[in-house]
Amino acid sequence: MLEYVSIIFQIIIALGLLNVWIIRFNKQTPYRGGVAKTMIEEFAEYDLPNWSCYAVGFLKIASSILLIIGIWFQKLILIPAIIIFLLMLAAFTMHLMIRDPIKKALPAFSLLVLSFAVVALNYK
Repeated sequence: MLEYVSIIFQIIIALGLLNVWIIRFNKQTPYRGGVAKTMIEEFAEYDLPNWSCYAVGFLKIASSILLIIGIWFQKLILIPAIIIFLLMLAAFTMHLMIRDPIKKALPAFSLLVLSFAVVALNYK
């Protein structure tokens, strides 16, 4: 039963991140930090260099793909789930640092909680 909960969470995390980083990368959303309209602008709002956006994007996309593959190969789940947990912790913290309304931080917080659950469910 808990295996299926982990799989559902893995799919939610992976599809959510792939949507944000591939489909909505250059699109305005109500969840962008500060007054940013694109992902690059959002990282600038956090005072981060441009290259960090691409590094974080690579980690999130690669980890999302590994979470999906992990449905069939469980040994691949733990490390990408930890990476996503740490990145979501950083994202949530960034929203708080620039004093975004809590609504903007909710997606990061949600994925933070889900990735923590995936780590907990797959830690042996």
